[in-house]
Amino acid sequence: MNESNHENLFTAPIEVRWRDLDAFNHVNNSIYLTYVEQARLDWLQHLPGTWMDDQSAPVMAACQLNYRAPIHWPARVEVRLHCDRLGNSSMILGHHIVDAHPSGTVYCDGTVTLVWIDPSTGKSTPLPEAVRMAAKGTD
Repeated sequence: MNESNHENLFTAPIEVRWRDLDAFNHVNNSIYLTYVEQARLDWLQHLPGTWMDDQSAPVMAACQLNYRAPIHWPARVEVRLHCDRLGNSSMILGHHIVDAHPSGTVYCDGTVTLVWIDPSTGKSTPLPEAVRMAAKGTD
C-alpha cells in the first residue's frame, strides 16, 4: 500500500529490540502500537509550544492498524506521521511504519484518533494552538 499524500509531520526512527519479538520470531502485533505511541510522543515533545497542561491533555479515542508485512529482527524502522483530519478538540493522526533502509517496505499503516480533554472534568477541550499550527504545517 502506498503512503498517503498528506504532508509528513514527523519521522521517528526506532530500533527493533529483541524483546519485541514473539514466538514466530517477528515483532509482536501489539508492539506496532507501542512504536506509533513513541513516534506520537516524540512529535508532541518537538512542538514549539504547549501541547498539554493542567487544563488540556490528549487521550486516545480510537486506533486502527493495518498490518502489511512482518518485521524481523534485527531491524530499524521509521514511523512517519501525518494529519488526516483536524477537528475542534480532536485530530486523526495517520501513521506508516516503514523499513528505515532503502527498501522502504511498509510494515503497517493506520490512524489514531486523539481527543484533548480537561483532565478534571473529562470533557473535550479545544486543541492547543501548538498542535493545531503543527498539524496544519505552519509551525
